[in-house]
Amino acid sequence: MNRLSTQDRACILTRLTEGMGINAACRATGASKNTVLKLLADVGRACAQYQDNAMRNLKCTQVQVDEIWSFTGMKKNVPPDADPELALGDCYTFTAIDPVTRLMPCWLVGFRTADCAEEFMGDLASRLIKRVQLTTDGMSGYPDAVVKAFGRDVGYAVLNKSYQAPQTTTRAARRYSPNQAVGTTIAVENGRSDLKLASTSHVECANLSMRMGTRRFTRLTNTFSKKIENHMHAISFYFMVYNFVKIHSSVKCSPAMASGVTETLWSMEDIVLMTDTAVA
Repeated sequence: MNRLSTQDRACILTRLTEGMGINAACRATGASKNTVLKLLADVGRACAQYQDNAMRNLKCTQVQVDEIWSFTGMKKNVPPDADPELALGDCYTFTAIDPVTRLMPCWLVGFRTADCAEEFMGDLASRLIKRVQLTTDGMSGYPDAVVKAFGRDVGYAVLNKSYQAPQTTTRAARRYSPNQAVGTTIAVENGRSDLKLASTSHVECANLSMRMGTRRFTRLTNTFSKKIENHMHAISFYFMVYNFVKIHSSVKCSPAMASGVTETLWSMEDIVLMTDTAVA
């Protein structure tokens, strides 16, 4: 069976990390759509497995948690009798970040429900070896999920933002902009929390970077993921690049290096070779 060279596959993956969609990557590299999709699937599975194994016994002292909204399958008019396995319509990705090292240790693709929050918090807690300062937004499912996952061995605060009431306007610049935040409230839910460290700014900024750098998350377009499996593969690949390949100016290295997960800076070719090892 013919296979693209390591350099060619790295070139395709680089295009995908720069915000290109599947079709644009095909036009830029000359590869077929099936080739790009298969490469993304192989790389996504390998990246998910590798990070699941590597992100263990982490020494994070602070963690911020948030969700990023997207669509899979279709954006609207989802049939009421649609098969839940197809995951049509709204889709939320739970994310977590260590604001000190910028490491994003885990994520969960699902729905904005208490069950998904509980599963995500359980996974996050299993990867940490120290008591952490945890901050989330005001989603109702988080408090119980945190107690079940961490018990009392956590400093947990909830940060709620208040927004200005929506205003009717004919100005396009305002019509497509989010409502303006006018205030925040912070409440201690569990343990002894240092309110000076209670923030969700870093995780919200990280989610914004993912929305800007991953074509599937672009708003007001039809570039959403058509299949939940491809959506998950793309997210796993994104976090592999974020954690292991990109140098972050705040820590002067990759988050994985800053947190001690790896000692070397990865390249896109390294991801291709790691994928070959996992698939073989």
